[in-house]
Amino acid sequence: MERYDDEPRPEFLYEEHPDHPGWMRWGFRDPTRYNAFLGEMIVRAGDRRAFVRMTPERQHSNLADRMHGGALLGFIDVSLFAAARSFGLIGAGAAVTLDLNTHFIGGGRIGEAVEAQVELLRETGRLLFLRGLVVQGSDTVAEFSGTIRKPGR
Repeated sequence: MERYDDEPRPEFLYEEHPDHPGWMRWGFRDPTRYNAFLGEMIVRAGDRRAFVRMTPERQHSNLADRMHGGALLGFIDVSLFAAARSFGLIGAGAAVTLDLNTHFIGGGRIGEAVEAQVELLRETGRLLFLRGLVVQGSDTVAEFSGTIRKPGR
């Protein structure tokens, strides 16, 4: 894996979380950006695997009081970028999702953390191929795969 080291950007948040040792806060500082809707996200990375967490709240729920599919898709999409950043493969910038395939397997409960377990399958010069699971406790909520186009230098 080629490491991507960029200059820190003041609008981007990637710092150690004071309440979760070994985890990083991830997102944008601007509360008017989409990521703020998802709430606090934290990430922890291994070699080719990253773990991204959020806790769905009422604003993320559907009429069945489960995590809304749109909120879950948004979380998965943002998790791809949190994982890629934690692997050091992208910085804050103009990377984009090229595709995202998702299978909903179960309903996510409100008020309990969901975790995207993201695995890097392959990196090319401009692309990252990732896949993973969203779990909540011992339950699988979704499985996914996606491709990110890295920003130009």
